[in-house]
Amino acid sequence: MSASLWTAAEAAEATGGRATGTWSASGVAIDSRTIEPGDLFIAIEGPNFDGHDFVGKALEAGAVAALVHRRSADFPRDAPLLEVQDTLKALGALGEAARKRTQARCLGITGSVGKTSSKEMLRAALATAGRTYASVASFNNHWGVPLSLARMPLDAQFGVFEMGMNHAGEIRELVAIVRPEVALITQIAPAHIAFFPDGLDGIAAAKAEIFEGLQAGGTAVINADAPRAAILLKKAKQQGARIVTFGAAEEADYRLLKHEDGITSRVSAALPSGSLTFSLGLPGRHMALNALGVIAAAVAVDIDPAVAASGLESLRPLRGRGARRQIDLPDGGTITLIDEGYNANPTSVAAALGLLAACRPGDGGRRIAVLGDMLELGEAAGAMHAGLSEAVISAGTDLLFTCGTEMQALQEALPSAIRAAHRATSAELAPVLLDTLQPGDAVLVKGSLGSKMANIIAALEGLAGTESDRRTG
Repeated sequence: MSASLWTAAEAAEATGGRATGTWSASGVAIDSRTIEPGDLFIAIEGPNFDGHDFVGKALEAGAVAALVHRRSADFPRDAPLLEVQDTLKALGALGEAARKRTQARCLGITGSVGKTSSKEMLRAALATAGRTYASVASFNNHWGVPLSLARMPLDAQFGVFEMGMNHAGEIRELVAIVRPEVALITQIAPAHIAFFPDGLDGIAAAKAEIFEGLQAGGTAVINADAPRAAILLKKAKQQGARIVTFGAAEEADYRLLKHEDGITSRVSAALPSGSLTFSLGLPGRHMALNALGVIAAAVAVDIDPAVAASGLESLRPLRGRGARRQIDLPDGGTITLIDEGYNANPTSVAAALGLLAACRPGDGGRRIAVLGDMLELGEAAGAMHAGLSEAVISAGTDLLFTCGTEMQALQEALPSAIRAAHRATSAELAPVLLDTLQPGDAVLVKGSLGSKMANIIAALEGLAGTESDRRTG
């Protein structure tokens, strides 16, 4: 078993609960399917599920105890429990206690796009200087942030926490728990704009809430190129933060000078301490810009910029966020899949199309974009979808396949030669796309989660029955 993270007494004191049995947990989990031996299982009750129904399964899988707010006849008779009034509130209390006891220097990240990739970059950059812990996946909401804190190892020297939102006030609550020394905002874009009557102004103000939880004398790292950057800067100043900017703008403290894509990108930048050239394992100009924000954040916790940058070369794109795979076709030859299927808004789709533009198709191959609806864009949805036409054309896209209600507007905004097919759903579009493929094609897949672009990814990966994870340039 790994080192102890929470004893029964410590967890009881943190949550105000009553522990039965003597146990020591080496981890914390809320999903019985991902239990590791030694975990404390927290039975969260949600609108569509109740973790209390899976306590027995979690204990069978190796959980040392279960945190519950009600007993059930289905529990094992001698089940080791931590009983509380509300398990979700107890999870929050456990996260707060973890933050209070840690000696780690904590950093927070938010932004409309690029949060998770920047979190992974920051994890790698900080790891060059000490033991670094970061939240997994996209655990960035009201349960993900306290869960990430509750899991933080006692010997961590740095902690990186991603914070997301789709309504005003959410980041304010999350940052109050994290209390970072450094807060990084990657970008402002019209994600979830349907929930913000003030448009980008409202989104920027909501993202800027992250500065409210900064420790005294903390550092705000702000994208100087971001729309409504002035709102971010004003908020940071009001909070008394030390401000550092990054971007391509001339006034940026960490300024992008040159970016060359390849299997490993080459990035040149001007920093307050001088020039810096480094290798980045993530393709795309947007990733190069995010890397500068990451280096600025690392410098804010006293890491040399060149040392921080040295940790970025070995990174690879995450699944759903730019991962590239070569897939064998049944009749011979291969295609290149650019998997951007995790989520989408106008800014992230334009960035993904930039990846397609930089990708070199094989002999006889074409650049193919497969796009699903961008959701939660409100009344401007039609115009925003049609507005992607310039990015599609600039990327050198040969064929565009789309699905959903709104993407029809993009099809109609493009020359007929580019318009390949449109279907109501991704499931209907998949076979049409597969029938069109030929060896050498480079295929970008992008759309909001609700567009279910995973259907397209699965169809492509299933072409030959197996998948190859060979890296391509």
